[in-house]
Amino acid sequence: MTESDKPVRLGSWQVFLIFLRLGLTSFGGPAAHLAYFHDEFVKRRKWLSDSAYGEVVALCQLLPGPASSQVGLTIGFLRGHYGGAMAAWVGFTLPSVLVMALFAFGLTLWPDLGEGGWVSGLKLFVVAVVAQAVWQMGQSLCPDRPRIVIAMLVAVVLLLAGAVWMQVLVLALAAVAGAALGLPSQNKQESLQVPLQSRKPGMFALLFLVLLALSFVPQVTGSLAWIGAELYRAGALVFGGGHVVLPWLQEGFVVSGNMSADTFLAGYGVAQAVPGPLFSFSAFLGGAEGGIAGVLIAVVAVFLPGTLLVFAGLPLWQWLREHEKARAALTGVNAGVVGLLLAALYDPVWTSAIHGAGYFALALVFWLALVIVRVPVWLLAPASALLGAVFL
Repeated sequence: MTESDKPVRLGSWQVFLIFLRLGLTSFGGPAAHLAYFHDEFVKRRKWLSDSAYGEVVALCQLLPGPASSQVGLTIGFLRGHYGGAMAAWVGFTLPSVLVMALFAFGLTLWPDLGEGGWVSGLKLFVVAVVAQAVWQMGQSLCPDRPRIVIAMLVAVVLLLAGAVWMQVLVLALAAVAGAALGLPSQNKQESLQVPLQSRKPGMFALLFLVLLALSFVPQVTGSLAWIGAELYRAGALVFGGGHVVLPWLQEGFVVSGNMSADTFLAGYGVAQAVPGPLFSFSAFLGGAEGGIAGVLIAVVAVFLPGTLLVFAGLPLWQWLREHEKARAALTGVNAGVVGLLLAALYDPVWTSAIHGAGYFALALVFWLALVIVRVPVWLLAPASALLGAVFL
């Protein structure tokens, strides 16, 4: 173990300020967040070595939940224990949550704000963003024929029957297929370099499972309990990053009839343009449905399962990285989430946004700007809204 790997305790306020700056400046989504964290905590502050940081990233990518937020939470935990973990999460999440909550309140106070060409432009921008995510995740998580087949079969099943229980079922089957096929996993050569420990991991795992079971108990649609259940279930079952939360939340908020697809995708488009975690989209959903209380419940609910799994998984990392069947099953799940996101690319993203050749042409322009020209998302999102207002 190197000197930089040893966790030096910091005050929660110090950790909060460091992560608040990152929360204000970390544009670009989960992959970019990991790069920002590496630059800040490995290169600049030297809190972790490259190998230790690789361990943290590998663990968080294997767990459900928002991987970049979980990496930040883990780094905060290693420097300030549970207080440091909370400070890291609040600092990194707060700026984007405030923006998304204000946008939701604006739509609530001025319903006409959610109508017009600018919303259509944002929806076409979301088409480009999700298409890019499917492409990038497909290259990373489906590099061989078995994983491509798993992803395609998951997409086919969900396009035919996309209920929440079916999404859970197909991901479970993807895990079984991964274990049965012995799919290879990444980061197999990493060695444990940091003392990843938390108290009573079984308690955190049990709490995660109890709350997950409760999230399936029927609630009054639109109530605060319903918001909490929908967001917790989404946060607990999301593998593969923030974009994969889209189909879970679409099923709960749009298919149920509680929110229009236009409003849902407009909020999702704005979430792409703000710094910090994409899961802050939950603040928009909670604010639109339940005001300030809805924001608080939605944000806590969607991040809570990933947090519980980090604290449960830290002491079990050594076992997980040596258990080939478990890693193969998770590799199968990761392939399955590509199919999950591919199905969401068609419904609701494509079906809600593309209404003719002109819409498709504009979506292609946004995709070229995002993927080929590499225009930053924080610049492309407002530009798409402006173009939509002018031309649509």
